[in-house]
Amino acid sequence: MTTLLPTSTAGSLPKPSWLAQPEVLWSPWKLQEAELVEGKQDALRLALHEQRHAGIDIVSDGEQSRQHFVTTFIEHLNGVDFEQRETVRIRDRYDASVPSVIGDVSRQKPVFVDDAAFLRAQTDQPIKWALPGPMTMIDTLYDGHYKSREKLAWEFAKILNQEAKELEAAGVDIIQFDEPAFNVFFDEVNDWGIATLERAIEGLKCETAVHICYGYGIKANTDWKSSLGSEWRQYEEVFPKLRQSNIDIVSLECHNSRVPMELIELIRGKKVMVGAIDVATNTIETPEEVANTLRKALQFVDADKLYPCTNCGMAPLSRQVARAKMDALSQGAAIVRQELTR
Repeated sequence: MTTLLPTSTAGSLPKPSWLAQPEVLWSPWKLQEAELVEGKQDALRLALHEQRHAGIDIVSDGEQSRQHFVTTFIEHLNGVDFEQRETVRIRDRYDASVPSVIGDVSRQKPVFVDDAAFLRAQTDQPIKWALPGPMTMIDTLYDGHYKSREKLAWEFAKILNQEAKELEAAGVDIIQFDEPAFNVFFDEVNDWGIATLERAIEGLKCETAVHICYGYGIKANTDWKSSLGSEWRQYEEVFPKLRQSNIDIVSLECHNSRVPMELIELIRGKKVMVGAIDVATNTIETPEEVANTLRKALQFVDADKLYPCTNCGMAPLSRQVARAKMDALSQGAAIVRQELTR
């Protein structure tokens, strides 16, 4: 990126009311078959327009083509039965009914490549595409086949690498892997989680990112955060090894969190997507609040490696609130950009 402090969103944007229920996370589609395909494309165009109108530099599809950031990818794979469901504990935080792995997992065809090619055709701006990371995928399933979290993660990493290579060929500039599980399973992350993530990016020439947040603003997540005390130091557990990895960009939650900003020093040298927008509240940040978050981060990351971003996706918010937050992000980045170039 030649733009100083290029802005982006972490992932999802609210879906329009004609596609899914507003302000409901992972709402079922309101359309079917050919109408659904057209509806997703219309929603993608709208999400792109709203990002461009807000001045976002690195754009995405706003996850308009996905009902769920993990299972929409998984439902296209062989070896997973969505009818045979089991209740599991998600990230040691809440129980959920999830599909079961019943055989060898494989990818019979591309999942998001057509959607990414459609986005690429709509804009000349840099585009980012999000995929679930291997560890977060295994934490969203019941595995009755491999009976090993590590074995299943390696299989998913191979599949993700196939998808990522085709996304790159479709013109995606940054491929982001969402790994909120990295903030929970520290021993596994360091033993094999980062290694499986590196397998997922193997051979890619485009930039790669890993997004590690504290989750959407749902009750299970906010309750968990309230139990973490005055400082959230989870990043401290994984940053040293992540710094040694081949991942180009690390995406973090910073604004309105209790993450000590100095932890970013542990990934010095990496590009950092600094979350300067709180997605767990309808309160709109002021541009100056965004600028303050970025100024603090600049103590620990070089300006040419700082990418202002949101803490997480904004799917549960209203479109009006999400638009205003994107405006604040762009305006806050512009303040600091001007300060740096005087």
